[in-house]
Amino acid sequence: MLRCMCTLDSEASVNNEFPPSPKRKFLHRLLSFVVLWGVVVGAVFSPWEILAQYLFLILITGIGIAGLLEYYSLLEKRGVSCYKWFGIVAGIVLIVGTYLHCTGRLGIYQTPSRVNDFQAWLLVTIVLGLCVWAMLWSNKGSVLIATGTTLFGIIYVPWLVNFIQEINFFPTIGGTGKYYVFYFLVVTKLSDTGAYLVGTWVGHHKLAPRLSPNKTWEGLLGGVSFALIGSLIFTHLAQGHLVGMTTTHALILGILLGAGAAIGDLVESTFKREAGVKDSGHFFPGIGGVLDLMDSLLFNAPIMYLYLRHVLTSS
Repeated sequence: MLRCMCTLDSEASVNNEFPPSPKRKFLHRLLSFVVLWGVVVGAVFSPWEILAQYLFLILITGIGIAGLLEYYSLLEKRGVSCYKWFGIVAGIVLIVGTYLHCTGRLGIYQTPSRVNDFQAWLLVTIVLGLCVWAMLWSNKGSVLIATGTTLFGIIYVPWLVNFIQEINFFPTIGGTGKYYVFYFLVVTKLSDTGAYLVGTWVGHHKLAPRLSPNKTWEGLLGGVSFALIGSLIFTHLAQGHLVGMTTTHALILGILLGAGAAIGDLVESTFKREAGVKDSGHFFPGIGGVLDLMDSLLFNAPIMYLYLRHVLTSS
């Protein structure tokens, strides 16, 4: 019995000393991506419009709130105070309120500017509510720090996630916003995949060793290249569904989304490094937490939305 226990202990220590090989880790990432893509495609392209809208709302809300919880967890690991539950409630209100507005259930959604005005109104209400909360019911040691970290979390996760909703329900492109959502997701994740593969295989020159020791310039170029190629192929295959998209726009967006994905990844790496953790969570095998999955998407969602609104549909 003792020999058996010693054997198990030694095997556990060996497993801890030798982490999964890059090949095994890549297979875990691939499996997680396949499952996730199945959920996303079902939520975006369901033939039943009402079902698709509610699945989309559940998906966006789940991702936004789970990511926000992980962000607040990183703060707690560093002993930084925040109003976690106020942030969670505010995030839900922001996401669900935007959904109700974008789908016309509030009766006032006509143009993209209406959505921006509505979100600005929601954010002002959240900021004022946070100030009142801090003044009346706070038991935190540092009100200033807790207020700032709580508000940043709301903006960093739910507010940026909301741009995916604004793309999906964009009003002036004949209901084809879901194709732009799919395009932006595919190109962004191709950038992540290209950066990982090229950086793992041939990466030697460190990109930002202080922030993320494993990121390399070769990986950055690989990510942008994958995004560029993916953008061109997707645009060719989805002709007629991407309103206003041309080869020139596909080239520009490929570069923008490839670079944006790298910046988003580095920003989240900065947070994790400050908290002293490798992953923001353990929800997805081979990937980590929700923030590890969403870091590049959080940066690219506003890029895609702003390009769609001010360039592709400006005329």
